[in-house]
Amino acid sequence: MSESTSEADLEAAETADDLQSYVESPIIMATVRVVSPFVFTYGLYLMFHGADSSGGGFQGGVVVATVMLMLGIAFGIDPLREWVGEATLVLVVAGGVAAFVAIGVGTVVAGGGFLDYSAYGIHHASKYGIEVVELFIGVIVAGTITGLFFAIDAGKDGGDNE
Repeated sequence: MSESTSEADLEAAETADDLQSYVESPIIMATVRVVSPFVFTYGLYLMFHGADSSGGGFQGGVVVATVMLMLGIAFGIDPLREWVGEATLVLVVAGGVAAFVAIGVGTVVAGGGFLDYSAYGIHHASKYGIEVVELFIGVIVAGTITGLFFAIDAGKDGGDNE
């Protein structure tokens, strides 16, 4: 009886190993700890300098999202999902969209066209307006890509069979 139990336990352990999607690697974890702050800073740089040079909200948002993907790959997607949370991602994306629309509608209310920053009457309004809008676009893109990463992970078992 104990032989059949041990064989069943062994088969269950092998099946659990086949389904394991995360393997700890001290090298990867240490590398991500060192590299991620620099990658995140570069993503913010791209977002803020989209008005003056190449880059912008989309590119910066993708770079910031890669930080989230690196953290998920290095430390596991489930701990990242617990840390960030899907509800937080939805709020971040919705907040970014709301802020973008508010800036655009604000220019219309101030007497200009949609995203006509000069209607605000601020010195260098166009430069600052573009930078703020690019930041919110980056937030939207980073939140969306991170959410897609979570969605892909959630479907790795073949979908919802509840």
